Amino acid sequence: MTPVQGSRTGPAAAAAFSTDQGWCAVIVVTRLNGAMFGVNPDLIQRVEASPDTILTLIDGSKLIVEESMDEVIARVNEHRARILARSRDLQAMSTEPPLLVPRPAPDAAGPDGPAEQPATPTTGQLRSVH
Repeated sequence: MTPVQGSRTGPAAAAAFSTDQGWCAVIVVTRLNGAMFGVNPDLIQRVEASPDTILTLIDGSKLIVEESMDEVIARVNEHRARILARSRDLQAMSTEPPLLVPRPAPDAAGPDGPAEQPATPTTGQLRSVH
């Protein structure tokens, strides 16, 4: 994993990488040497505190971080809450009622005969003007 460039560390630095300005698929944690890096929380298998906090990823690799186990768990939970909230927002946007097209006047038959009407809100079927 590539460390995040910059010299900031601690909670203020993590806030600088907030997803308020866009979507972020990682949580930001800090190595013991102060370098910050992002970890995909879906790849974390286990978090241990002994006394350093160790993140064990699903591939078996281990990462030692400055944050406490409680901080890491809180960041993972916050990340997942953001995903659920975003999913809810997207679902709400996709369930808005469709724009209904107004029907043309009954005498508005084209050169090919009667025009078909858009689906009615109650039946969802097309109607023909006779």
